Amino acid sequence: MIFVGIDVAKNKHDCFIINSDGEILSDVFTIENNKVGFDKLYEKITSVAVDLSNIKVGLEATGHYSYNILEYLLNKGLSAYVINPLHTNLYRKSLSLRKTKTDKVDARTIAMMLMSDVDLKSYSDTLYHNQELKSLTRYRFDKVSERAKLKQSVSRLVTILFPELEKLVSTIHSASVYALLCEFPGASLIANANITRLSNLLIKASKGRHTKDFALNVKEAAINSIGSSMPAKSLELKHTIKLIQELNNEIDEIEAEIFNIMNEIDSPILSIPGINYRMGAMILAEIGDFNRFDSPDKILAYAGLSPSTYQSGQLMSSHSKMEKRGSRYLRYAIFNAAKYVCIWDPTFAAYLAKKRAEGKHYNVAISHAAKKLVRVIFHLVKTGELYAK
Repeated sequence: MIFVGIDVAKNKHDCFIINSDGEILSDVFTIENNKVGFDKLYEKITSVAVDLSNIKVGLEATGHYSYNILEYLLNKGLSAYVINPLHTNLYRKSLSLRKTKTDKVDARTIAMMLMSDVDLKSYSDTLYHNQELKSLTRYRFDKVSERAKLKQSVSRLVTILFPELEKLVSTIHSASVYALLCEFPGASLIANANITRLSNLLIKASKGRHTKDFALNVKEAAINSIGSSMPAKSLELKHTIKLIQELNNEIDEIEAEIFNIMNEIDSPILSIPGINYRMGAMILAEIGDFNRFDSPDKILAYAGLSPSTYQSGQLMSSHSKMEKRGSRYLRYAIFNAAKYVCIWDPTFAAYLAKKRAEGKHYNVAISHAAKKLVRVIFHLVKTGELYAK
């Protein structure tokens, strides 16, 4: 076997090639982070090996810097191994007591890790889908958070410009209300609007749910409104709504991509009542390869959902809180998924009721349900079975 270690950086990569007999086939050399550099690396590899199946290439998980070279290697048919930098660091320390950390040393270390046959798994289609899902679900999470902040701004501006509107509608964050406020961003503007134009706008935007009578009620409320007439705030409201509408379109596009990948994966996690493809995708993306975890408890620890432990001398805390370490995205997904599963699944609903009957706060009871949910997910993914009520 031939082992190639690559230390990835922004502008260049350091590479090292060794065989299973410990013979250095190519001492550390540097390639540029471009097509010429990638081709140089491939030529070096093929010059020392004819059979590509006997080659293992390792590189650290350095975020977006490793994406391009990883894709290049996979397209060339090479087996690639993405290694956690923490593991590389620990392995390097185990080789020497001296504190030595350079790019060239890291390239050697990665190759030596591959040669020592530590428990590493090659980058696969599953990991590719996982990486795609992680990018999409985190991107969606950020977009939804951004939209939530903008909605708070809309609520604030409506309170200033037309506070009575909230009592006339079930929510101000609907397509019809947004259409109204985009056209007439303020009570004074609505009060002076033509009733025919106002009613036509509301009927069209609500797809017939609102009638002319509703438009008359809105106009009357606007005439008697205590809302301020502030052109600057009206302009801010109009632009904020347009930003929300743009975000809605972006989120729909992201969710369509997530849906396509989830259909390809066809995970049994979606058979659990209450888990839709969006939340299921975030859970799968953040956990990644389930083979990394020996038990559901390790996933809980990774998500920061396991209780912390405090012990000093004979003192042992009996009121431990959640660690809240690890992936905040995974913690968010599991905790919120548990809420919906407890609504839609009778078994989880009964379990939540039992914890509430024990006197536990709702959020504490949900955290217990979340732990139970992780155990169920772990079993389903490991066995490939569908959820059975």
